[in-house]
Amino acid sequence: MSENIIYCYSGSGHCLDMAKSIARALGDTDIVLMRSFPAVTDTTGAKRVGFVFPCYGGGLPGDVEEYVKAIHIEPGTYTFAVEQFAGYMGCGLHKIDEIVDLDYWNTISNHSTCIWLMPHTLTFPPTSKDKAQLRLNITAAEVAAAVKAMKRSDKKPPKKAFFALESKGFSGMHAARSKKFAANGSCIGCGTCVRICPRGNIQIARGKPSFGTNCIGCLSCVQFCPKGAINVGKITEKRERFPNPNIKAAELSEKVIHID
Repeated sequence: MSENIIYCYSGSGHCLDMAKSIARALGDTDIVLMRSFPAVTDTTGAKRVGFVFPCYGGGLPGDVEEYVKAIHIEPGTYTFAVEQFAGYMGCGLHKIDEIVDLDYWNTISNHSTCIWLMPHTLTFPPTSKDKAQLRLNITAAEVAAAVKAMKRSDKKPPKKAFFALESKGFSGMHAARSKKFAANGSCIGCGTCVRICPRGNIQIARGKPSFGTNCIGCLSCVQFCPKGAINVGKITEKRERFPNPNIKAAELSEKVIHID
């Protein structure tokens, strides 16, 4: 068992990049991906247990809430969480705090990767890709220093009950929206989308991806397609992709990433 464990959900790579930055500062850290049921649920022996995740539709992405409930954390273990969001933090931190009783938490605004809804440039405050990455690096360093010192936040994450309702409605939209996924003529049938999909929702048929309805809404297939060939209806055709430049698509399919 590593000294530190960070549970991470990441669709476009930004949260995984932050988790890796924090892990490098802490040393001896296992990053356990939560795009599917986590490979490690017993954290007995860990000194610190953290969570890094984005805001999806006002709440937690996918089945993350249920995954967190399945994780065993010994009493007295230091716990922390960091949330990334484009416009508002929603209720995700509150949901995790209800389950694990967080000692420390922090947030950072970053570019939207939900480009079927809004362009990634619509973030608050507005900023360029380079400045967004710099802000991520600075925040990761601040979080790592706080976690290393086992700092405690002076208040609990806000409940924001309205966003719990939004999140419930948002999650129900995925199956309907998945019918709009399609690959255009730029597709080379490389299979990146198949390998990166956490739900096994994509198959290659006649050299092109075929999309099912078991969609978690991570948009990894859209963001990491090397040809930018996958769209969600026509609205994303002219919208720029923004996968994290420090993360490779294959890393999102890992179960555990160890950082010494």
